[in-house]
Amino acid sequence: MAHITEITRLDDPGVEAYASLTEAQLRNRLDPSRGQFIAESPKVIRVAMDAGYQPLSLLCERRHIEGDAADIVARFPEDMPVYTGEPQLLEQLTGYRLTRGVLCAMHRPQPRPLEKVVEGARRIVIIEGVVDATNIGAIFRSAAALGVDAVVLTHNSCDPLNRRAVRVSMGSVFLVPWTMWPDTEATLYDSLHRLGFRTAAMALTDKSVSLDDPSLMAEPRLAIIMGTEGDGLPQNSITSADYVVRIPMAHGVDSLNVAAASAVAFWQLCH
Repeated sequence: MAHITEITRLDDPGVEAYASLTEAQLRNRLDPSRGQFIAESPKVIRVAMDAGYQPLSLLCERRHIEGDAADIVARFPEDMPVYTGEPQLLEQLTGYRLTRGVLCAMHRPQPRPLEKVVEGARRIVIIEGVVDATNIGAIFRSAAALGVDAVVLTHNSCDPLNRRAVRVSMGSVFLVPWTMWPDTEATLYDSLHRLGFRTAAMALTDKSVSLDDPSLMAEPRLAIIMGTEGDGLPQNSITSADYVVRIPMAHGVDSLNVAAASAVAFWQLCH
């Protein structure tokens, strides 16, 4: 049984990850090997643990220790802390009610090399400059559900282990291999070409081909590039792509939210 600790204040030692650390502090940029993230709700925590992510501590009301989170607590080693407190205290935490009362601080794994992440992949998605955590979570959820083999995010995109992104994805960020590319987009696409991928930029231009173009489906390895909210992909990413692709739409609508567009693209191109 894990070590259960009753807290009386949100600044008690050990609960900083839940109560006071920012997303940037949790990532621990000074020492990434000690980085953490927060997983919320029993379902998401189980998905993370089943995928091999390592828990560091748990925070929940006492009723959850023998209830919703009993199987999670049973998997913890004896020296791993489970923090609990009065409901009125825990409700002071932002979003605590939304998570069904169970939070888990987990170890942030080291980034994986691009070559390992896309090894054996046929269809991957490149997320370029998407900064909204809700969109990141939704894209990952669609990627997992619709057969995307891997996700690569540019350095100016939102962290997939952002607390809200993890929650919106319902744990899908733990199911699809992913990595953050630390260099420029140009070096990323050069690397993908060397690995045998052709690139398909989702954008509306005069040269765009339809999403159901047979040549797209015939590509053995395809990287689907999704752009930022509002402005979409920058021109250099569009002009350097092997394909520029549009989603056929009705009623004069010319664009979809990036999360919705990704789901449509994944459904068509991953079959």
